[in-house]
Amino acid sequence: MARALEAANPGLAVVVVPVRTRGDDPGRAPLGPAGVKGLFVKEIEDALLAGAVDLAVHSAKDVPSELPAGLALAAAPERATPFDALISRGGAGLAGLRPGARVGTSSLRRRAQLLAFRPDLEIVPLRGNLDTRLGKVMEGELDATLLGASGLRRLKGEGYPVLTVDPALMLPAPGQGQLALEIREGDGGIASLCAPLDHPPSAVALAVERAFMEALGAGCQTPAACWARFEGGDLLADALVCELDGSRVLRASGSVPGSPGAVAPAPAGTGGPPAGGAADPGGDGLPGGGAARGLGRRLAERLLADGGGAMIARAERGL
Repeated sequence: MARALEAANPGLAVVVVPVRTRGDDPGRAPLGPAGVKGLFVKEIEDALLAGAVDLAVHSAKDVPSELPAGLALAAAPERATPFDALISRGGAGLAGLRPGARVGTSSLRRRAQLLAFRPDLEIVPLRGNLDTRLGKVMEGELDATLLGASGLRRLKGEGYPVLTVDPALMLPAPGQGQLALEIREGDGGIASLCAPLDHPPSAVALAVERAFMEALGAGCQTPAACWARFEGGDLLADALVCELDGSRVLRASGSVPGSPGAVAPAPAGTGGPPAGGAADPGGDGLPGGGAARGLGRRLAERLLADGGGAMIARAERGL
């Protein structure tokens, strides 16, 4: 991202400041079912608020739906694939795994959807870096694991064999495969530097997914999923909430006609209120006021009305 910023702003010299977060600590204690909001972003946001850095680059799925006061999302670069990838011995897909296969994941979303499709599977909690997770499969301790396809390709290269899971079986997490650029609210200079990297279709889709999670009242460690995208000139979104054991899955879909420019206002650029500001006081800086965020909220409200809130509460209590 540093090189992309420099390429988009000739003469700019970007200094990368590494910030270690609690989520990066391999020795941390395992999380409870509900996880911890902001586990991978809090220390970075603290540095941003303190002025130690001017721009934060996050994996969007790690950014809580409610930002700290004084911060805003300035841009969403073009999204990579949002889907999950299955890594298994022998390259078997989900349907081809042996009965009772051991599948490693600590994601409640993945766990619930796996069990909804294959209730015979044994889900094994799995932490560690990418090589640790892959090693447990290759060495036979696990039959398979699920990882974000975009992160796997970024770390292992495009030539690495990736078996993408059909979103009809495994709907992705909100923000999966998406980067989010965060700045101090009102910092027009940094916003203008980020503006060339913003990809309106990706930014609008992210706004839908973040609005869904905000209205659902759920954190990133919940058995909920949402995927928004543009198809045939319309904004489409699918969402779900699952029982932790996969015994019940609630689904909702919706659409808004129009192109990215028609669905949401343009990015803020330099100065002025964040995009989505006046039209959408609950916005976080991304384009996506009005119709786009409204779509995400409607999907959440539909699932809550069908009992999704109780399902999430049970999952977060580990029931």
